Amino acid sequence: MAQTKIKPRLAKGFRDFLPADMLKRQYVINTVERVFQMYGYEPLQTPVLEMRETLYGKYGEDAEQLIYSAQHGRSKSDEVAMRYDLTVPLSRVVGQYENDLNFPFRRYQISPVWRGERPQKGRYREFYQCDADIVGVAGMEADAEIISVMHSVYVQLNLPKPIIKINNRKLLTGMGVYSGVPDSQLPDLYRSVDKFDKIGADGVEKELVERGIPAEAVRRMMELIQSHEPGVKNLDVVEEAMGHIEAAQKGIQELREMASHLANLNVPEEAYAFDFTMVRGLSYYTGPIFETTIEEPNLGSITGGGRYDELIGLFRRESLPTVGMSLGIERIIDIMTELDLFPAQVSATVVDVLVTVFDDDTQAASANLAATLRAAGIRTELYMSDSKFKLGKQFSYADKKGIPLVATLGPEEIAQGKVGLKRLRDGEEATVSIADAAAKITEMVNI
Repeated sequence: MAQTKIKPRLAKGFRDFLPADMLKRQYVINTVERVFQMYGYEPLQTPVLEMRETLYGKYGEDAEQLIYSAQHGRSKSDEVAMRYDLTVPLSRVVGQYENDLNFPFRRYQISPVWRGERPQKGRYREFYQCDADIVGVAGMEADAEIISVMHSVYVQLNLPKPIIKINNRKLLTGMGVYSGVPDSQLPDLYRSVDKFDKIGADGVEKELVERGIPAEAVRRMMELIQSHEPGVKNLDVVEEAMGHIEAAQKGIQELREMASHLANLNVPEEAYAFDFTMVRGLSYYTGPIFETTIEEPNLGSITGGGRYDELIGLFRRESLPTVGMSLGIERIIDIMTELDLFPAQVSATVVDVLVTVFDDDTQAASANLAATLRAAGIRTELYMSDSKFKLGKQFSYADKKGIPLVATLGPEEIAQGKVGLKRLRDGEEATVSIADAAAKITEMVNI
């Protein structure tokens, strides 16, 4: 019986990555991982699936509508869900393995997460997050270090003028008190202000009024959150207006301490700004929050994070102070691709040299040369073909694949114990002994 042909396609919001794309991804991931380790963060891996009870009730109503859930048995206890982020799984790990961990616990995790988003540029249903967190430190030196990690990643990737926006959930609570917003409506306040970048000041003001918050309260708050003085001067503005409110006072104090630690870590003032319109939608944040944007191209935030001192307490007897961040490498890769920021060595292939095969009689010698080069640490591909070996076709293959160097080994070279080398980008040629081939290839590839 003839089998029906299947049209190859992907579900919306999911992607394949061909080798050229994967090399870009690996470059970014390796750079991020190197920075994480430079600061002393240790690797962690958690499962794709978590128990449903682990994930739900942690993110807020809007976010939890995007969680992919499943059931692998008949009872409620069998319900599982695909991880929405890497933060809640970290909290579960700390509660489950606290006796095996050393505190303060610095960890990083680079893994995919899944969300039922509406797919669009820079937003996917499956994407990687690169998280770094410190568990067990209540002081603002931890928050400042996380921001320093973020800044170091941007420097290493040569990103154009990223701005780390910083706010504090305590400050937002104080603004609600200052404006006369009832405690019961503070979640509405957060949700609306969080849309500031999307719908603007007029849109936020209109939405708050529609949610039933008094117009005068909305006006007072909107004037305050739009303050844009440079550096700590923006804190002076809100302190003058709200310094008598306990929550605001505590939030301002934390941000001033953070600024002091950032200076000690040599994070330049122009790299960050105190922005009171930045909220971060997730409900588990308890203190300082941060988010990074790049103006051109504007693909939304590329990093988010903050302090969440109460989340781990859902998985153990007492909570632990925790602060962390998550880098969105998908948007970073999109930005670097659009602006051509990848270094020249991030090419379309991992191969340094293609060893050609002259004919059937020389095939063994070519295979032996390839093995010798690999043993010397040279990334070597040995040409293979089901048809006759034609050198022109092999050179064309190397050129199309982006392999920088071709090694030829014909009967004459074999007899002399030599190998011919040609660099494709400029036609540079050399003939060297097989013993010297690895050193010469390294020299020609790196020029």
